[in-house]
Order: sequence, then structure tokens, then C-alpha cells
Amino acid sequence: MEVQEVEKCCCVVQVFEAFSAKKPVSCSGVIVHRQSGTVLCTGVPFSRFPTDKDSLFSDHGFLSPRSFSDKLKIRVSLSSPSRSETTPHREVAAELLMLVNCLEFKRAFQAVFQEADKWRFHVDEEDEELIADAQSLSWFAVLKLSVAEDSGPNAGTIPWQSGSSLRKGCPVVACGSPFGSLCLDLFGSSLSRGIVSNLSGEDNAVILTDARCLPGTEGGGLFAVKRPDDVRLLGLIVSPFGWKENEWIGLTLVCSVHSIFRNIIRCTRGQDPLRGVWPHLGEAGLLVSPAAHETRAVKCPTVCFVDSGLFWGSGVVVAPRLVVTCRHVVNGKSTVDLKFHHRDRVRDVVGDVLFATKASSSYDLALVQLRDSVTEAVVPCMAQSYSPGESVVVVGYGGLGRRCGPSLTSGVLSKTITWKDQPVMLQTTCAVQAGTSGGAVVRTRSGELLGIVSSNTRDFAAKVTYPHLNFSIPVSVFQTLLQRFHQTKDVNVFRVLDSTEKEVGTVWRLQSAQSKL
Repeated sequence: MEVQEVEKCCCVVQVFEAFSAKKPVSCSGVIVHRQSGTVLCTGVPFSRFPTDKDSLFSDHGFLSPRSFSDKLKIRVSLSSPSRSETTPHREVAAELLMLVNCLEFKRAFQAVFQEADKWRFHVDEEDEELIADAQSLSWFAVLKLSVAEDSGPNAGTIPWQSGSSLRKGCPVVACGSPFGSLCLDLFGSSLSRGIVSNLSGEDNAVILTDARCLPGTEGGGLFAVKRPDDVRLLGLIVSPFGWKENEWIGLTLVCSVHSIFRNIIRCTRGQDPLRGVWPHLGEAGLLVSPAAHETRAVKCPTVCFVDSGLFWGSGVVVAPRLVVTCRHVVNGKSTVDLKFHHRDRVRDVVGDVLFATKASSSYDLALVQLRDSVTEAVVPCMAQSYSPGESVVVVGYGGLGRRCGPSLTSGVLSKTITWKDQPVMLQTTCAVQAGTSGGAVVRTRSGELLGIVSSNTRDFAAKVTYPHLNFSIPVSVFQTLLQRFHQTKDVNVFRVLDSTEKEVGTVWRLQSAQSKL
């Protein structure tokens, strides 16, 4: 499947109750089998219309149409086959075949997004209906269109990829309709590019991406892009928003379509609400996981988790047994604990803080020496130049923190601020969250280290965090000092960072106590 075909696979689902004052609810959906007219979407809109509300909060594998109001009506808006048609969308009726509970997603979600971290996946903290919706995120609806789609060569199951073969950093495209059924001619089946930011659960049932989505895109598709002509469905968008302790993390939550298919099959072994929908289930590609479909990922330096007790963040290996992080991450401690995630293994190492800049310094930097070597660590090449507008990736322990290893977010180097022709600050459009401080800014095409993340932006007056506006320290600030340290083993070579010029301090003035940002 090609990228331009993605929007034709997506649709908008509207759910309402006939002769009822309840407002219709809409979301996005994906046509997974054209010939039979089978659509998958999020189950959240249906959570407003059950006959037994408690059934959605149980570990039931699926719910049949009998579990919902007999007045339930479903309309699906589809993209017109030809762009030349005057009406870009056509609307057809649909019936609910089942709601399936993706148990692998539910288990992984509960393990990662723990209540202690105050995670929230709804916009309004006061809206009880939205809060209830957030408790049914693991449910997905299987629908059958009243009119089947075309019977051409692409009429079978949509090309899809198992989550188990997925890697962080893989390029993706998200497709959904912002605001659901509102103004489909303007917003219908909009595309957003990004990368896989993090993964969790059995066969990576939980996927996080930095592809930017809006309310209404829930139920839309996330597609892996190996080549422009090789695009495969990865999962369904569960929530376009996420807050951690009231900090917007700027990432989209997705459930692996492989896990959804597997739960559908598991439910249909005993009872078959899908009889006649996928007449040859195995031939449709749902019983057999497709061959591993490796997608190119970004080359990255080794980034570790740095824990000083009260504070924690990220650190970047810049030499064997040497890690650069932020002063505020080590928090005045002489030793810190570090964790290195390598595939499924976690290595714990103790580090000694060799140097940290003074609180008055413009540069929030610290140097940690490991007591043990980490053989898998990748030492990056340092960048020699900076090109605003170039593609970059930030690697750090924001988002999912210590539980799933470092997250990756993509963007561009939006600005390089210089003083006397020397870079003193970098800004990127990557999503940066609490915990990313000390992480790496990496040049996408080469894997070169451009800078060390210092902070994102928070407006203390409005109590709003802006993850896509963030500040980093260019490697050119400390690269020469690192070389001198290797030669002399004298940490005092870094003391020059404590006495930066006044103009450099002006550039970094937003970090001062007097600033509202």
C-alpha cells in the first residue's frame, strides 16, 4: 500500500440513539477488510450506550450487540473513491458486530500508566463522562458496513504489521479526522508524520508516537512507512492526548492492531459473532502473523536513566565510562544511580559526579564517571555544525520514564542562537517532557550528537507546559573541554563553564527565578 492510499482506508464513525436526547458521538475508524465492509474503531463512543455500564469495566473478552441499546444507530462516512467527485465523502449505515477488549493492551497500559504518576487521557478534569470514557480505552468496535467497498485487487485485508517486529524510531504516518464528524470536507482523514517513540507490553501492544493528533482521531490508524510504496497498518489511535501530573507529554497513545486481531480471533473460537464477515479468516491474514517487517530506525547514542534520589533525568554516554547530564538532575549529590536499557535487559551502574556547574552558570551541565564499564554503550560522534531546519531526534527518559527505556521524539532544529559566532543554545520542535533533561539531541541522518537537553518550556502564570519548545546546550560548548579532560584527567578544565559571559546568561535568562517561563 502507498502513502496516498492511507486516507482511503480511514473513515469517520458516528454513534447515536434513535429518538434520544443524547448527543451523537463520533470518532475515526479504519476499513480493515474492504470486500466484507469490516471496520475497526475505538469502543469509547459505544461506552455511552450500554445496557450494563459495569460490563465495560470488567475483563470480559467481548460484548455482543445485545449488550447495547436496541435503538443504537451507526453511520460511517467514507472517502469517495475518486478525487474528481463533487462530494468528497459518502455516508452509509453500519451495524455493530462486537466490542472486543484488547487484554494485552489493558495489562500493559495499567503497568505503565500508573495512578501514582497522575496520568490522564481526557481534556477536561471535571467532565465525568470523559473520565468514564478513559476507563474503557482497551475496548474496540468491529462494525459491518451496509454497503461493501470495492471488489478490486485491494479488496482483501489491509496490509498490516505485527507490533513484535517494531522498533523505536521507525517512521510512521497517523490518519484520522480531527473533531470526528465535524467539517469532514476540511478535516476528514488528515495525515500526520512522526516516529515510534516508545513500546510496551506483550508483542508491543502499547505504542507511543510523536505523530500529532487531535480529539476525534481516536480509532484512526497508525501506519508504518518502510518505503513510500510499502505502508502497513500498525495500530489504532487510542488517545491523542496524555497528561502526566498535569504536564502535556505531546505523544499519541496507540494499540497494536495485531493485538486487536488476536483478541477478535480468541473471542470467535467459542462464539462467532463474525460469522460471514471474514469468510476465510486464515486466508484474510488474521490467523497467521505476517513475516517480520523490519523498518529502518534512527541511529542513536546510548542514553541512560540518571537517579539522584529526589530528582531523576537522562544522561548521554560521551566516552567510555563517562556520561554528560544536567546539573539539576544530579542535584548536588556526589554519587548517582544509572540504568542502561539494552533491548530487554537493564544494567544498573553507580556513577561518581566528577563535576557540576555552579547554580549561577548559564550552562546546566554535570559530568558523571561510571564505576563499571557498559560494553553495549554507543559513543556518538560530536556534530561540527548546526543547520536550522534539519531533522533531529531527541532521546530521553521523558514520557514513560524508567519503565520502558528512553523515548524518541522527532522534529527539526528550529533555531541556533550564537554569541561571537559560537552556538550557545539550540531549540527544537521535538516533544520534550519532564525526565528528558540530560538527554540527547541527535542529527537524524547521521546519528551525530548535537546537544544536551536542558529543559522544555512552562508558563508558570498559565500553568501550561509546551513540550515542542525546548532548549538544549550545543556539544560545541563542552567538546573541547572533554578532549582536554581526556588528556589531563583534571576536572577543573570544566570550571570555565562557571564564568560564562553576561550575554550568554541573557540568552538563558528564562531559566532564572525571576522569569515567568
